[in-house]
Amino acid sequence: MGRERATALLVDFDGVLRRWDPAVAAGVEREYGLSEGVLTEIAMQWGRLQPVLTGRVSHADWMSSVADALADSVGGPERARAAVEQWQRYRGEVDPQVLAFVREARAGGIRIGLGTNATDLLDADLAALDLTDEFDAVVNSSRIGVNKPAKEYFQAACAALETPAGRVLFLDDEDWAIRGARVAGLSALRWSGPADLRYARAALAY
Repeated sequence: MGRERATALLVDFDGVLRRWDPAVAAGVEREYGLSEGVLTEIAMQWGRLQPVLTGRVSHADWMSSVADALADSVGGPERARAAVEQWQRYRGEVDPQVLAFVREARAGGIRIGLGTNATDLLDADLAALDLTDEFDAVVNSSRIGVNKPAKEYFQAACAALETPAGRVLFLDDEDWAIRGARVAGLSALRWSGPADLRYARAALAY
């Protein structure tokens, strides 16, 4: 017997709904004489990243720690702070095809959740990208205190969507998140691009 089609959709933010142009960070790194990729490399070190994703550290403090780590290689703390601030002014871009799909599904009666490992800057980012009213629920790891791929994260997401796990479809671009969602009982599709929309539509009950 096949699985019932989903009545709720949980969509990852970065890598699915929001895209980042790598040229922005690369331009800042060139301007400040930094090695390519170092901004993201430092920011994504798990010991630095995990506390901000679970709400124990603010986004501002996280970026301050990145600047501190860069200070010696960039010519001092002031230049390091300036580099990080310039990098952070860019807040990404919305994928129009994914947003159109989200709106289409919501109009068809599907409950829509944004499911993201994010910082306390998420609400401001959603406002800046004009996404505030696009979701029935926003499940931010830093607000609930647990991050994907923990089972507890997905349980909280299903509760926020008021939908049993077996009727929720999750889209994410990371294998580890997909595996975690499946362990929690959700249907999950690893997002590789707009070509996946055909499958996602078929998996939803609208």
